[in-house]
Order: sequence, then structure tokens, then C-alpha cells
Amino acid sequence: MSMQPRGAGKMRASTRQIGEITILDISGGITLGEGILLLREIMVDLLAKGNKHILLNLTEVVHVDSAGIGELVRSHTSVRKQGGHIKLVNPNQKVRDLLRMTMLSAVFDVQEDETAAIKSFGLSSKAAG
Repeated sequence: MSMQPRGAGKMRASTRQIGEITILDISGGITLGEGILLLREIMVDLLAKGNKHILLNLTEVVHVDSAGIGELVRSHTSVRKQGGHIKLVNPNQKVRDLLRMTMLSAVFDVQEDETAAIKSFGLSSKAAG
């Protein structure tokens, strides 16, 4: 799958594939309005295409509001219902604090870097082959 840039308002996102893992690179803010609508659209599309191992790269996310948190939870629930896993990689300190304050750090698997996150799916042998 090639890079597919998608943008709306302040949030931008693109997807890339590493083996069975779909990486969604997000930049800007996951916030009420166009940001959460874009995230929802992308997640619905990924699940419809059978992508069940999803890594949200939050390296360039500068802000997540309460609506954004809600959309992350919705995405997590949708992926789990399809038998998949969603993980977060490299959120900034503000996002980490928000996850901790909302007790969602116990729900989301948050990884420090992309390499560790990919390995944490336990699909590396399939991804390499």
C-alpha cells in the first residue's frame, strides 16, 4: 500500500503498510470537528479493507481534546470487535498525561518507538516473510 496523504483542517494523516501492520501517521490535532471525522473515516476504511493490526503514530500530534480521546476509544473498540489490535506510538508528554488522567493508559498499548511497537504485535516473522 502506498502513502496516501489525507488532510482536513489541522489534522493530517497518511497510511503505510509494514507486513500485516498498518501504520497511520497522524500530525496536528485530534480534535472536535474535522480531526475526529477524518480519523473515524480512515479507521472505518482500514477495517473495511481487513486491516486489523493498526499502529497510530502520534509523534507529530500536538493536541488531543476530549472529543479526540473519545474517537481514539471508539477506534480501539471497533478494532477490538473485529479481532484486531490498535497501538499508540510515541505520544508527546501532554497526550501521555491525558491518557494517564483519563485512566486510558491502562486501555491503550503505548509504545516508545515504531520498531518496538511493530515487534509488540508479535507478527514480525510474518511481516518479514
